[in-house]
Amino acid sequence: MNFDFFRVLSYWDVLLNGLGITLLFTVSAVIIGTLLGFIISLMRVSPFRVLKWPARLYVEFFRGTPMLIQLFWIFFCLPLVIGRDIPPYVSVLLAMVLFMAAITSETFRGSLKSISGEQHDACVALGLNFRVKAINVIFPQALLRSIPPLMSNNVALFKESALISSVGIADLMFVSSNISSSTARPVEFLTAAAIIYFVVAFPATRLVDLVEKRLLLRFT
Repeated sequence: MNFDFFRVLSYWDVLLNGLGITLLFTVSAVIIGTLLGFIISLMRVSPFRVLKWPARLYVEFFRGTPMLIQLFWIFFCLPLVIGRDIPPYVSVLLAMVLFMAAITSETFRGSLKSISGEQHDACVALGLNFRVKAINVIFPQALLRSIPPLMSNNVALFKESALISSVGIADLMFVSSNISSSTARPVEFLTAAAIIYFVVAFPATRLVDLVEKRLLLRFT
């Protein structure tokens, strides 16, 4: 069989639109999931069991089950459970956010444990309430220490986002699969999709390594 990779150029704008959808879902899930993950991490380290155990159960469930199962359940089953339709993009974003929050919370939890007790004692001495302490003292330090693993999580979510094509979202994977089927050129278009994912993910991975080295020098 003759391969014609120049055919990809005819559909380049469609592939880039698919990449835009992929990045839109990924960035949205990263922002919301990171904020939710920080809240869950605070619950995980809380001395109150009513907060600690539900948060732990949530994290263990979403980290211990495949994201594809989570996506299918929210997309197909949740509307039946609540008795009303959910827009497809909302279902997909919700699945990605819940997954991202679970893995991010563990990153934050490790960072929270690394913050010295003197920081908490200083907040008590200054009379800061929990909200002010969490937002202005704990969160900035935890975020700084968590940057490398958070960035790694973001790259991982970007690659996992290819799963959303399975429920009909017109992301990069969905578009490339459809074009490959309609043109009978799976090698060319699926290879192009793989290259696009790599072009986005590889520099981000190298950036993670660079940031990790810089922060390591700062904290040592």
